[in-house]
Amino acid sequence: MASLGKHSLDLTAAPAADDLATILEGLSGFNEADVGPADRQLLAVLIRDEDGRAIGGLSGYTAWGWLFTQMLFIPASLQGQGLAGRILSEAEDEARRRGCRGAWIDTFNPNARKAYLRQGYRIFGELEGFVGDRTRTFLKKTL
Repeated sequence: MASLGKHSLDLTAAPAADDLATILEGLSGFNEADVGPADRQLLAVLIRDEDGRAIGGLSGYTAWGWLFTQMLFIPASLQGQGLAGRILSEAEDEARRRGCRGAWIDTFNPNARKAYLRQGYRIFGELEGFVGDRTRTFLKKTL
């Protein structure tokens, strides 16, 4: 632990949930005062099996008029059927209902990148050599 006078720095790979909540609350308060409320709302489009269990789908949120897709997973047995596009469309429709004007997503999977481009997303940034020879691509779309 590094000392900062009355304070200290504590590097950890296992932060407590309360500690992370403190950071989120502090940053959220700062951002709200700086640019206005985020109106952050979770959003998920789930793929369920015949027993009702989630087996894949999309997880993200809307905030400041944008949809951010954090995760999108299609099980191998369902890939190649246009499901990613259908799921993105569902999420985008809900984002529009929430008043969003845009959507963004990132990936380092070349197949996912192609799927997002087919859905009308456009590249706005890249990190070459993100992992191995893979490029992490950041994409956005006007809703």
